[in-house]
Amino acid sequence: MKVFDAIRSAGERLAEVSDTPMLDAEYLMAKAARLGRADLWRLDIDGIAPPQTEFELLVERRLAREPLSYILGHAEFYGRSFRVTPDVLIPRSDSETLIYAALELVPNAGRILDLGTGSGALLITALLEIEGASGVAIDSSQAALHVAENNAQLLGLGRKQAKFLYRDWSQAGWERDLGLFDLVLCNPPYVESSANLDSDVADYEPHSALFAGPEGLDDYRIIIPQLRNLLREEGIAILEIGHEQSSAVTEIAQGCGFDVALRRDLANRPRVLILT
Repeated sequence: MKVFDAIRSAGERLAEVSDTPMLDAEYLMAKAARLGRADLWRLDIDGIAPPQTEFELLVERRLAREPLSYILGHAEFYGRSFRVTPDVLIPRSDSETLIYAALELVPNAGRILDLGTGSGALLITALLEIEGASGVAIDSSQAALHVAENNAQLLGLGRKQAKFLYRDWSQAGWERDLGLFDLVLCNPPYVESSANLDSDVADYEPHSALFAGPEGLDDYRIIIPQLRNLLREEGIAILEIGHEQSSAVTEIAQGCGFDVALRRDLANRPRVLILT
């Protein structure tokens, strides 16, 4: 069987679980063949049979609704490739809204804090885009911190530029020695505990980074009152929200004395709150 025949056949099967079945099949074949996706044609030109056994194992994982990014081991965020494992949420393009806002509002930020860093995508991207900035990322998962620190190294950030610390914002005193920041970025857990998520999320992504109580607001209620102790006088905090949470989180923030502005994602859904 030629490589593109194998891809076409797999794509037909993957249509059950994916909105982009042929693209998924191409990426899985590229991983099995240890080639870039754009180089798959070489197999047919050179008369090389596709690695069918390895490919089939990857296709079966995707048919079980395992996210493509976990199978491939990486995901793209703001034009860069980030290593991902089941210990971290897969970075999503919606979260790039935080970066757009940060670059517009705090283009010269000196110190940046990322709360709940996961893969490190937010802090690392901000540091790579803002010249001269340094930052701190915290997470309550040691495994996630390992992934984030590895991503920082792979993308060329030194240890002095980006620090990754184990902290749990639900524990008293977690913030005392961090200092003050020009910019705080945060994509906290915000899914309602009763939410009916797709199985590729519910069965594979870390629940500790997803769920935040019956209304999805538990972590906002913890984080927002503590932000004044982390921000410099002119500093801002940028928080990701669920698209139906803008009013509720705005109320929490205003109750803590913040002015609040809303930003929408590329699908025009409420996605980010800016606290000043």
